[in-house]
Amino acid sequence: MVQTIAAENVTLEQLILLYGLELVDLEEFFREWQDDLPELTNLEKQLLDQIKAGYINLRNYPPLLENTVNTIVLSPLLFIGKFYLPPFHLKLEKSIEIETQDNQTIIKRRIDFLLLNQKFWVTVIESKQITYSVGAGLDQILAYMLAAPQSQDVVFGMITSGGSFMFIKLLKGYPPRYATSNIFDVRNRGNELYNILQILKRISQLTKSN
Repeated sequence: MVQTIAAENVTLEQLILLYGLELVDLEEFFREWQDDLPELTNLEKQLLDQIKAGYINLRNYPPLLENTVNTIVLSPLLFIGKFYLPPFHLKLEKSIEIETQDNQTIIKRRIDFLLLNQKFWVTVIESKQITYSVGAGLDQILAYMLAAPQSQDVVFGMITSGGSFMFIKLLKGYPPRYATSNIFDVRNRGNELYNILQILKRISQLTKSN
């Protein structure tokens, strides 16, 4: 009997049991977020500095609305990275709402899935706590990445809460294997949006060429 599990209900444990999914802890496996990153122009850096300044300004005046954070951070990043141009396209997949228990407080979070093409997924996490870990969407985005067409042997993903970002690489096969990047945060010293845009542009090059 074939067992069907909705993506919104899947857990990492189930993906491991059903598909033999493996986490790879070798740096060589996922070098795309570190190597051959394109240089940013002065204009791109100026725009990213403005995005960070806008984010910090929002945090200074609570309550912080998650939709607003994603609008002023994620949307400009996708625009600058040219993910609104062919061969990419934005397609909203199923949004889900999940309640989790955290220190006796129920946290409602919504997860939106954006398909930029068959090889790049973006997961947007929205919750009442802006510091909610981007790892909260890892189970679901891996489920969607595993469901990508079999012709796509390598699939990339990105999870963001608007303020934090993490990249994922999934190598399909028997068994499928995945790895994650470091977590980048807009609040850190310097401007880690530089790193995020560089990685986005690098993934853009890879997913357009294959």
